[in-house]
Amino acid sequence: MGISNYISIKNLSHHYNVEVAFFEHLKDFDLIEIHIFEHEGYIHEDVLPKALKVINLHYELNINLEGIDTILNLLEKIESLTEENELLKNRLRLFE
Repeated sequence: MGISNYISIKNLSHHYNVEVAFFEHLKDFDLIEIHIFEHEGYIHEDVLPKALKVINLHYELNINLEGIDTILNLLEKIESLTEENELLKNRLRLFE
């Protein structure tokens, strides 16, 4: 497994002015997965949008991690229901 698709937590914390410990808290809440390469933490680049969303919710809106977990779960549910709704609409068009 290569490191090329991973972003250093140290770099992220420096770039977004967030403590490294914050990412550990996100890991503790199962909001992100941290991979260790050569004794340093990294997140996969696919997780970056979610991590940035969490940073914004926490630091700009002052929402705690429990609230963020709830918000993210609700957003995933909305997305799932929206996809299901589109699928059902498309099926219904077949019978019209």
